[in-house]
Parts: sequence; structure tokens; C-alpha cells
Amino acid sequence: MSNLPILSLITWLPTIGAVLIALVAGISKGSSDKNAGFARVTALLVSLVTFALSVKMVMDFNTKETAMQFVENVPWFGVIHYSLGVDGLSVLLVLLTTFLLPLCVIASWKSVEKRVVEYFIAFLVLESMMIGVFTATDLVLFYVLFEAGLIPMYLIIGIWGGKNRFYAAYKFFLYTLLGSLFMLVAVAYIIVKTKTSYIPDLQTFHFDPAVQKLLWLAFFASFAVKMPMWPVHTWLPDAHVEAPTAGSVILAGVLLKMGGYGLIRFSLPMFPDASLYFQPLVYTMSIIAIIYTSLVAFRQVDIKKLIAYSSIAHMGFVTMGIFAFNKIGLQGAMFQMLSHGFIASALFLCIGVIYDRMHTREIAFYGGLVNRMPIYAAVFMLFTMGNVGLPGTSGFIGEVLTMQGTFLDNRIVALFAASGVIFSAAYMLTMYRKTVFGPITNPKLETITDMNWREVLVFLPLIIGTLILGFKPGLILDFTDKSVEFLSTQVLTAIK
Repeated sequence: MSNLPILSLITWLPTIGAVLIALVAGISKGSSDKNAGFARVTALLVSLVTFALSVKMVMDFNTKETAMQFVENVPWFGVIHYSLGVDGLSVLLVLLTTFLLPLCVIASWKSVEKRVVEYFIAFLVLESMMIGVFTATDLVLFYVLFEAGLIPMYLIIGIWGGKNRFYAAYKFFLYTLLGSLFMLVAVAYIIVKTKTSYIPDLQTFHFDPAVQKLLWLAFFASFAVKMPMWPVHTWLPDAHVEAPTAGSVILAGVLLKMGGYGLIRFSLPMFPDASLYFQPLVYTMSIIAIIYTSLVAFRQVDIKKLIAYSSIAHMGFVTMGIFAFNKIGLQGAMFQMLSHGFIASALFLCIGVIYDRMHTREIAFYGGLVNRMPIYAAVFMLFTMGNVGLPGTSGFIGEVLTMQGTFLDNRIVALFAASGVIFSAAYMLTMYRKTVFGPITNPKLETITDMNWREVLVFLPLIIGTLILGFKPGLILDFTDKSVEFLSTQVLTAIK
């Protein structure tokens, strides 16, 4: 392997790009349009180079290893190190993040017209924070980046969001920050107790079972809000509705995955006894999330809010699979997170296409879109079916594996979860029928145009990814196999 610090390059290149945009825009005497054009082009080039570097990292990744790879470790202060590394649990989440950012830049090319320079700066900084969460192997560094991502996302919602953006931004920030304060106390305790903040070392440290429960709850408070799990989910629909399209893509595609990644990286290996103790609680919260939010989604009149509640239900499958404590469930949880990154992102982009034209997301406003937008109708249909879990799409693999893993541990929980598949078909197909099929009843839709080449370009990688992973899931499962097997063995050994 090369001595190139590839993880540092992938993590910090977007921030370097953001600084470059800020410097050029700050010293330029040209027009604001010229600065906006420079910001768009620079953001696209930087995000594409970052994606190319992450592809190289994935190609060089050894799928047979369980240890951290591409490790970078530099003393920072005290026991805290600037320490980066990836394994089978994180490498594809880095790739997903860098894959979605260029699509977000292209999707925002025409739709964002105010404060364009600041918009792309915020997105590039956010990309660095998200990648850093998945590459950090030091507990303090992880926490700092985990929290720092709140700031650019808060600004994206609060500045470029809808009419209730201030309420949604404050709610998003306060919910996630409050949950993380408990984790901060736990992080401080762990460092004082163990004299290290290196995550692989912490995963082998045996905490007292009574202490484990408190530490588990502290970490869970942060990760549950981030996913989000019922009942701390209410910030997500508001944030999605008010966020710009690209903001919703990042929220659904990457930010929600940080909670699931945290549970896999910290809660299970560091606190196995507490994880077993709280397993019934997590199962209960997951089932309620799957069933309750599906029923709520069915009654939504706003398309974006419906997809937001759908995301909460799908994250319920992730938490259920994680706490099945077996290899199949964990593989399913990892696959579901990555698959949801494709499908949910594409659905929010689908909503953005018609919102940019009609400036409304009300389901009742639409109807008969297939008559004016046949290409759009076909693309929307594919991702609707993927969200339902149609065989042949990536959504099917994740749901089946999580339910199979859960079935091996608790058949009753798996039975309730299976009902969520039926509910998702009910609300997604009803929404699709109302907006796409039938005659055009709204005269305003007579002038609506089909997707242009730029929009097709955005959807094409998502379409290919959703179908390829549906027919060849081994592309993901081969990467996660060894790390998941090692984790499940580690947890099962600890709780026996």
C-alpha cells in the first residue's frame, strides 16, 4: 500500500476547497454571479476528486482483514491522538458520502440562487465532518467531528430552507446537541478510566457491567436522536420539509447513518453486557418506529414529509438488525444503511424535480404526471419500488437480511417487522398513484416539463447503484463480511 495519507486527503480536501472558495470570493472584485460560478465549479471539482480518492481507497482495501487499514496516527495532546483508519464497517460509508456530494452539487446548480458561495462552502465543510466521523479511530476526534457536523447542516436548513426553516433548524440543532451532551460525559469518564482514547483499544477493554449500562445509555441518547429512533424522531420530518433538496439528500443519505454506525462501532463491542440487557428496549423502539411511523406516513399530505417518516421506519430495520447480535442481522443492517443512502436520496431528488417546477410538495396538487413527464414517472417508479423493497432492488436485500437475522433471535419481533413491509407498500404506492397516474386534473400541470439532461445525469448513478446492488449484493457483503463476523463473534463471546 502507498505511504500516501489517503484518509487525511479524503477527509480534509473538501475543507481545503471550502477555504479556497472563501478566499477567492473574499478577495475577488468581480460580480457576485462570477463568484457563484467559481463556487459551483470548485465545489464540483473538489467533490469529484474526493470521490476518486475514495474509490482508490476502496480498490486498495483488503477485504480479508479485520484490523483498521490506511492507519494514520499522530499524537495530539495527552492520550488523544489524531488517528484515522477504516475497516469493513466504515469504508463503504466513506464511499457513500463522497458519492452523494457531487450529486448534491449538480442538483443545486440552478435551484440555489441566494448566497451561493456560502452554500457550497457549507456543503464542503459538512462533507469533511461526515467523512471524519467514519474515519476517526480516536474517541475524542470522533466526538468533535460528530458534533461539528451540526453547524453546517444547521446553516443549510436555517438559511436556504423553507418558510419555517428557523424552527426546523433550531429543533434539529437542540435535539441532536442535547443527546450528545450525555455522550460527552461518558467520553470523559472512559478516558479517565482507561487512560486511552484509541477506539480499537477501548473495544477490548472490559467495563464493569453496572457501569456499562450507564455508559450505554449515554451513547445511546446521542445515536438514537441521530438515526432518529422513536420517540426522539420528531425533528427529522420538520428538518426534511424545510431543508433544500440537497440538504434532505445528505440528511437521509449520510447523517442518519451516523447513529447506526455509532451503535455498531461503540455500543456493541464496548458495552456488550449492557447491549444484551437493553436489547428488549431497542427491539420495542424499533418495532414502534416501523409500524407507527408507517401509519403516520400514510396520512401525510406533503410528499417530503411522507418520505421522511418512511426513513424513520427503515432505520427501525437497521436498529433491529444490529441488536439481533448475529452476523446475518449485522450484515443486513450495514446493507440497509447503504441501500437507504441510494434510495432515500433519490426519492428526495425526485421530489426536488417537481418542487423546482411547481414550488409545492402537496400530494393533492399533482396527478397525471406520467402524461407530461414519462421519464420522471419511470425514475420515480423505480425508487418507489426500491423503497417498498421490491426484489431486484437494493431495498429488498437489506430488509430480508435484517428480518432473517432478527428471526433467528426473536420470531415475534421479526413478525411485527414484516408488517412494516406491507405498510410501506400501502403508503408509497398510494402516494405514487395519486401523483403520477390518472388524468391531469390541475391546469397548472399542463405546462410542466420532463427531466432535463442535468437531472438525468444526477439520477443515473443512483439508478445503476440501486439495481446492481439488488442483483449483486455481494459487492457490499464481501466488504463488510470479515468485520461483521469479527464483531458478532466478539459480542456473542462477551455476553455468554
